[in-house]
Amino acid sequence: MARYIDEILQPGERVLYSTNAHWIFYFPAILAWIVALVLFGMSRQTTVDGVVLLCLVAAGLAALGALYWTVKGWFHRFTTETDVTNLRVVHKTGFIKRRTFEMALDKVESVDVNQTIPGRILNYGDVTINGVGEGRETITTIASPLAFRNSITAR
Repeated sequence: MARYIDEILQPGERVLYSTNAHWIFYFPAILAWIVALVLFGMSRQTTVDGVVLLCLVAAGLAALGALYWTVKGWFHRFTTETDVTNLRVVHKTGFIKRRTFEMALDKVESVDVNQTIPGRILNYGDVTINGVGEGRETITTIASPLAFRNSITAR
């Protein structure tokens, strides 16, 4: 499956910077996998049949939740693209129901970055692009938001 940006490039247009949703989308899945492993380990440490069964059932439920969050996070990252070309900014989300945002670089008025403390540590954040006569668009939880901003503003 080709990337969206490769399908819409105009003649003479080239990709300057690409980024994606940050891996933090996997965080709920990581926590659930840890809980499932701890519960499974607890089931091996006890000899009381009722507690063993309870731990195994809880570990199975936690693993099902972890699997769901893993697939959900992967699918979000797989279906999200954010690119800067020499002519425009392009952001695409979705697979069947697709939402795209494009803004010409000469219409970009300002680019704002919002990072929390964990976002600063793990290098993710939200980027708001303000356009002249084009409105405002916020791209949430992308990797390397400062590099993304710099690729837009450095002309």
